[in-house]
Amino acid sequence: MSSERQSKNSSESKSSSQSGKTSDSRKISGAKSASESGKTSGSKSVPGSKGAPESGKKSAGPAVAERLSVFKTYKLFVGGKFPRSESGRVYEVSDSQGSWLANAPLASRKDARDAVSAARKAFGGWAGATAYNRGQILYRIAEMLEGRREQFVREVAGGEGLSPAGAAAAVDAAIDRWVWYAGWTDKIAQVAGGSNPVAGPFFNLSSPEPTGVVAVLAPQDSSFLGLVSVLAPVIATGNAAVLVTSHRAPLPALSLGEVLATSDLPGGVVNLLSGTAAEIGPHLAAHSDVNAIDLTGADGALARELEIAAADNLKRVLRPRAEDWTADPGTGRLLAFLETKTVWHPIGV
Repeated sequence: MSSERQSKNSSESKSSSQSGKTSDSRKISGAKSASESGKTSGSKSVPGSKGAPESGKKSAGPAVAERLSVFKTYKLFVGGKFPRSESGRVYEVSDSQGSWLANAPLASRKDARDAVSAARKAFGGWAGATAYNRGQILYRIAEMLEGRREQFVREVAGGEGLSPAGAAAAVDAAIDRWVWYAGWTDKIAQVAGGSNPVAGPFFNLSSPEPTGVVAVLAPQDSSFLGLVSVLAPVIATGNAAVLVTSHRAPLPALSLGEVLATSDLPGGVVNLLSGTAAEIGPHLAAHSDVNAIDLTGADGALARELEIAAADNLKRVLRPRAEDWTADPGTGRLLAFLETKTVWHPIGV
């Protein structure tokens, strides 16, 4: 009996031992499987890892279609609005290399008449505003020019063939000059007017007054600095202006119209026409409602023709001359379109 029990216990012991081994091996196998599963899972969670299935990669998002460029449409600036040319004509504006920049409207005789009419309507209110108020409005325009500086740098560089640094210097000088003329609005009367000594019991006082509607042919070679140098003094002294832009580089002038439209400047005080001075100039010179004309942008032959036309209705004429637009402008252009009113007043006892 004892031997059978011993044999039975020995058999159970072996069986238990084998069962334990089997269980351990299953645990080890399970651990390996879990480890391998963890490694596989870890490799799936790392985007871009080699061998990872496609489902493990991050989505790149929807494909973006290539968008078309939105080209700018340049228009005239007349009476505070942006009409196309009455004739419907445009012309191509190219850079110094001959590459296309934009299409500019080609103003006609009808556009010139509309501009003069708008300037005449706006003149009374602008001339009647205080000099201090005019200075504030001009300074506000300078602030807005500063905010769009980069746009003007691109347009000046393209139109005049300047380097980015050269164009930036020209734009900065133009903005500074606008501020300079804004400061003169309430000071020019002290320079151009005053009390005159007379023999008699009278006060004799002279004061400057604006001429009226001034037609301006802008410089052809300086599309922004030259433009500001001829336009700002005209309106700073209370005149209304009809300006013909540079034919070769009109874009800065037409963009200036967008600045003026969103400033406090009354509509019609400045009117901008792009086109040729040879086509528009004769109509402005012969127009009876234009009081003065600046021929800066006209060549010798055209200037002579326009001066003769202006003499028929006694316009004040500023003849073209060689200009260094980077030099100190002085007060010459401020005084060019001012009339002097003299008042005699008796001295009381």
